Amino acid sequence: MSDEGQFATDLYQGTAEYYDRYRLPYPASLLTHLVAGTHLSERGRLLDLACGTGQLAFPLSRHFAEVWAVDQERDMIETVRVKAADGGVEDLRPLASSAETLEAQPDHFELAVVGNAFHRLERDLVARRILRWLVPGGYLALCWSSSPWAGGEDWQRSLAATLQRWQRELGAEHRIPERTDRARRRRPDPEVLSAAGFEVCGRHAFTAKHHWTLAELTGHIRSTSFLPPAVIGDRAAAFDADLAATLHPHDDGGVFTETVSFAYDLARKPG
Repeated sequence: MSDEGQFATDLYQGTAEYYDRYRLPYPASLLTHLVAGTHLSERGRLLDLACGTGQLAFPLSRHFAEVWAVDQERDMIETVRVKAADGGVEDLRPLASSAETLEAQPDHFELAVVGNAFHRLERDLVARRILRWLVPGGYLALCWSSSPWAGGEDWQRSLAATLQRWQRELGAEHRIPERTDRARRRRPDPEVLSAAGFEVCGRHAFTAKHHWTLAELTGHIRSTSFLPPAVIGDRAAAFDADLAATLHPHDDGGVFTETVSFAYDLARKPG
C-alpha cells in the first residue's frame, strides 16, 4: 500500500470490550437485503475479514455451514471466541491474521464481507486474494456505517471539534495515515474491485435512527483507533468531563439523536 499509507497493526489494542459493547449493529434491513441479493445456498462458507468482535459474522452465521472470523487484533479474536462459545455458535472459526497474510484455498467461500475496514487494507492485494478465495459467482460486500462525529447536527460538530482538540493534546493526530482518504478519492473502492476482476454490482444504502447517551458516546470513542484507552491514558477523567461539558448545551433529555447511515458495496466474482 505504498501510495495509500500504512496502518499500524495494533491501533485497536485494548478496545475490544468497548468495540463489542458500543459499536452499533448493522440494521436487519441491510442484512436481509444482503442475504437476498447474494443468493446464498445456506450450505456455503462466509469469510468476515477485519471482523472486529463479529458485527457481521454472528448475525450472518445462520446462513452458512461455516464462518471464518478473521482479525489481526488478538483481543478482538479472543472476544469472538468467547462469544461463539457462550452463544453455542459451533461452526464459527476465529482466526488471528491480517487479510494480507491469511491462508485459504481457492474457491472456498460463498460470501466475503469487510465491515468498515477495506480502506485500512492493502486494497489491490486483498481484492485479488478475495477474488481467488470466492467460489465462481460468489460475492464480496464492503459494509459501512457512519460515525457520530461525522454528521451535521450541532452536537455532532461540537463532538468532532472536541475529538480533534484532544487528538492534538494527546499527540494522536497522525495515528491514521493522511494519504488514505486521498488514495480512495483518486481510486474509489469500486475501481479497485473492478481492476482485480470483480463485476461491480452497486451500492445499497440504509438509515436507522439512534439515540446516543453520553455514556454510549464516551464508550464508542474508546472503541476507535484514534482515541482508544491506550491513548487517553490517565487523562480519562478530564476527557470525559470536557466531553460532558461540551455536549451539555445540546443535551435533549439525556440523549443525542443521530440518523445513522449504513451501506454495502457489492461485487461478484465472474462465473
